[in-house]
Amino acid sequence: MDEIPRKIDLGAIGVWRHDRTEPELAVALEELGYGALWLGNVTDPELAEAERLLDATDRLVVATGIVNIWSNPADRIARSYRRVAERHADRFLLGVGAGHPEATKEFTRPYEALNRYLDVLDAGGVPVARRALAALGPRVLRLAGNRTAAAHPYLVTPEHTRRARDILGAGPLLAPEQKVVLEPDPAKARAIGDATLGRYLGLANYVGNLRRLGFDDTDFADGGSDRLFDALIAHGDTARVAEGVRAHLDAGADHVTLQVLHADGTDPLPVYRVLAAELGLGH
Repeated sequence: MDEIPRKIDLGAIGVWRHDRTEPELAVALEELGYGALWLGNVTDPELAEAERLLDATDRLVVATGIVNIWSNPADRIARSYRRVAERHADRFLLGVGAGHPEATKEFTRPYEALNRYLDVLDAGGVPVARRALAALGPRVLRLAGNRTAAAHPYLVTPEHTRRARDILGAGPLLAPEQKVVLEPDPAKARAIGDATLGRYLGLANYVGNLRRLGFDDTDFADGGSDRLFDALIAHGDTARVAEGVRAHLDAGADHVTLQVLHADGTDPLPVYRVLAAELGLGH
């Protein structure tokens, strides 16, 4: 497959989903003006969910956020990419990453493993312009800028975005994930977001990155301090949440992908709808 030099157009704002996404929701997000849909927890090396969502939409970019390099052989992912890209080359971004040492027994020398994985993607015809890399620290951010089209930091602050932009320079895309809770009451917002935040505080790569940003043990205890919660989860009314999202764009992000946290059993679509209006999407 020939190299595609043009950058993929993610738009300014996207949506990040950990749960399975039905085509109807993807269509609704496209109609609301979101530029990209990021699929977390991709476990199928055939990339069937991405293909199904691309088939259902016309403009929406679908990105994997991420394909784990330890559990998805690079040659198989390359074959799947080529199949999907035959019809959707301009709307499919293949995001890969090393994940967490706590979750993968094979986890060793991740920087070298990422380079080898990207080598296989090169040989398998996955264009640099159509792949992204999960990146937190300076070394992997530089790798993302050198060997992929985009860096995709997860669980980060606008200050991390500013530092990442300095490392990447002006060329590569920077697409951080931002958690949001649309709830004006801080106590209720914490009740919705605490479980999600606490899940990541047991993972060394995230904690190490947060230490680089100035947080310490007091912030990681008991599910996370209020200071940490406020820094990582944009919460409040629509205007305040939108302000938290725009802070990443002001800090140098090209694209911010929103992970909407909501109470169990509630439909997130109304939140996507009001935030799309507040952020001026679809205009």
